[in-house]
Amino acid sequence: MRTLTSTDPQADTSFGPPVPVLSVSPVVLSVPGRPADLQIRVSAPVSGTDLPVVLLSHGHGPSNNLSSLNGYAPLAHAWAAQGFVVIQPTHLSSRTLTRLLADVPGAPFFWHSRARDMTHILDRLDSIETAVPQLAGRIDRTRAAVAGHSLGGHTASLLLGAGVTDPDTGEKMDFAEPRLTAGVLLAAPGRGGDILTGAMVPHVPFLQTTDFSTMTTPTLVVAGDKDDSRHFTDVGPDWHTDPYTLSPGPKTLLTLFDAEHGLGGIAGYDAAETTDESPERVAAVARLASAYLHTQFHPGDTAWETARDALTTGSDPVGRTESK
Repeated sequence: MRTLTSTDPQADTSFGPPVPVLSVSPVVLSVPGRPADLQIRVSAPVSGTDLPVVLLSHGHGPSNNLSSLNGYAPLAHAWAAQGFVVIQPTHLSSRTLTRLLADVPGAPFFWHSRARDMTHILDRLDSIETAVPQLAGRIDRTRAAVAGHSLGGHTASLLLGAGVTDPDTGEKMDFAEPRLTAGVLLAAPGRGGDILTGAMVPHVPFLQTTDFSTMTTPTLVVAGDKDDSRHFTDVGPDWHTDPYTLSPGPKTLLTLFDAEHGLGGIAGYDAAETTDESPERVAAVARLASAYLHTQFHPGDTAWETARDALTTGSDPVGRTESK
């Protein structure tokens, strides 16, 4: 186990200095049977080739535009600046679509559709390159990861191999996406069952049967030690570590000290609902996650170790890591 400390957000150059970023939105993908077009934002460095892809799934928070392709700029920009193509969908659960889709089957969380959005994106990378000509020939389709915050963490968990039973049909669902070879779960929901006792539980029956025992893809699980989601469970912040504790390795857990559900404000710059605003914490999450993914995509590379070790000195710890 390692203890992390805060540093200058611009100080860590684990695998090269950040570069300028281009961001294009909305890129619109028509998906047969989807009640609204799939709109995405694409962010990428202005230079470089063989760029890995990170699919970033938004949460279901109270703001309109943070739960859409317009959210999570602190992560999307930082990851793109370190050499990733970051693709952010507006899921059907987005508050920007609430009035349009209120009566559509699957509302308001659209948990099936959220996972399928990511598969559609992977299927349509050629179309995305055509829509963003600056990306032509620069994407490495063999290296792709998924990241998600909160409800987006649930979406990412399913794509990484977690099992779930459809509460409406009793069918065991398998959304595992073999093209995704790494993941980052940010304040993701934990296990279901009897420990789910909060007021929100009747509204999210799909969380009752989450099974992390089948989530074998290498994953960085990020949890705040003050993220006490009483609207779901009385277990306390440890609930958000379940994707690490209950899944097989290889996994890494990053526990952030004093972090609540917003993990310092990863959903957007200066978001009013962030209860634990900390630019330093957001910077730490962004650079550690990017370094983790870089090392996963380049076996033997020391980006993760370098970034982690850069945060292990000093007297102001921001968190700790452990692996299995």
